[in-house]
Amino acid sequence: MPDLQAHYPLEPSASDMQAMGQDILTRIVEHLDQLSQMPSCGDIEAQALCSELGKEPTPDGETPLKEVLDPLFSDWIPRSFTTPGPGYLGFIPGGGVFTSALADFIATATNRYTGVWKAAPVLLQLESNVLRWFAEWMGMPSTTRGLLTTGGSQANFGAIVSARESLLGEALRDGVLYTSSQTHLCVRKSARLAGILPDRVRVVGVDAKYRMRVDELAETIQADRAEGLKPFFVASSAGTTNTGSIDPISDIADLCTKEGLWHHVDGAYGAFFYLCPDLQPRLAGLPRADSIALDPHKSLFLPYGTGALLVRDGKVLRAAHAATAEYLPEPQGHEEFYEPSQYGPELSRDYRGLRAWLPLKVHGVSAFRAALIEKHELAVSAAKRVAALPGVVMDADPQLSLFAFHLSWTGSDQAAENAATQQMLERVNARGRVMITGCSVDGQFMARVCVLCFRTHAESMDRCVEDIATEVAAAMAEKVA
Repeated sequence: MPDLQAHYPLEPSASDMQAMGQDILTRIVEHLDQLSQMPSCGDIEAQALCSELGKEPTPDGETPLKEVLDPLFSDWIPRSFTTPGPGYLGFIPGGGVFTSALADFIATATNRYTGVWKAAPVLLQLESNVLRWFAEWMGMPSTTRGLLTTGGSQANFGAIVSARESLLGEALRDGVLYTSSQTHLCVRKSARLAGILPDRVRVVGVDAKYRMRVDELAETIQADRAEGLKPFFVASSAGTTNTGSIDPISDIADLCTKEGLWHHVDGAYGAFFYLCPDLQPRLAGLPRADSIALDPHKSLFLPYGTGALLVRDGKVLRAAHAATAEYLPEPQGHEEFYEPSQYGPELSRDYRGLRAWLPLKVHGVSAFRAALIEKHELAVSAAKRVAALPGVVMDADPQLSLFAFHLSWTGSDQAAENAATQQMLERVNARGRVMITGCSVDGQFMARVCVLCFRTHAESMDRCVEDIATEVAAAMAEKVA
């Protein structure tokens, strides 16, 4: 009998697959086990290495798996932000629970097509269950339908397209979209991609707590109506990226109801905190949204590439995206069943449902709720200690799990404060135990601490506060001297 593997190298034997899988699993487990000892920001000054790798020729022959994996795990993966590590407190962390990684392995190895319902009805039912759970957690009605997306950007895009189709039709140039100066940049980018050009996007100011000003929003809407334009969409935030601020969602919902506008909540960072009973009042009004963007790869700790869109009236979402062709199975018309290609732009897509369904089934929602409560409490505790440091001005207390601050001293101006805060941040990160990031709001540079990795616990936050305290003291001593 001929050696089939020799003839068909893309079809390894069962024993070879076992060996390859075990080698990779061993390396992954070792990697994850060492996360707490890794620098929170790896050596990302890798221009020379990238230039050299850029010359890599097309591989003509085989390379043993070990020779491929060795540099990947020893040198290339470490040259990055250690986003799954307990000390990663920058941007908005995404931890990536292990059970979700196992789900992705199952999904890609079994490799079933999940663009249309008829191709994998049971697998898509699992994904539909996840979306229904999300809607229930947000307090949205049974008419809600949704889509698992690649992230919050695609979710926001889908919401704008749905609102545009429902409220504007072909009159795109009449439509006006409203957002705040603190809303994530993807909202404005998505508006442009959806045909709402920059001159029809209004950036509404914020109050002293960086929340959208509802009075200014109302005035802007009236001014646009007076110009003969058609206001149609307001995007509010359930936790902004810069400061973690939560817009007055209920007040915005009231205004949108009065004015007949679509109210979308970008909840990519903060909406899942609605799972925590004590935090629900801070997100009051969330269940009233016409649509919500979620990022399970943030506050549900799933791998990057996992977002979700929920739309209160699922018929509107479907009407905006429904399409078919002669070569495709007839779309499933019954609303009970979930057909991704009829709720979003993709036909070919990875099977995202399992990476959310499996962890929730294995761990239960209570484990995720407990982790979110812990992250909030860790942020509150750390913020109190940082605020007590001489020279620290707390710009934004933690509403959920993010706080922002800057340095100030007698006689200082904004430029000096910005430089000192930036230098302090860089020195904290150079210590390697934690990584924090910064932002600028109205010219003020702030250091940000975002606690949202499921591996981050009290000891990591103690190290964070210790390193901030040390570098704040050093910075203030230099200014006094």
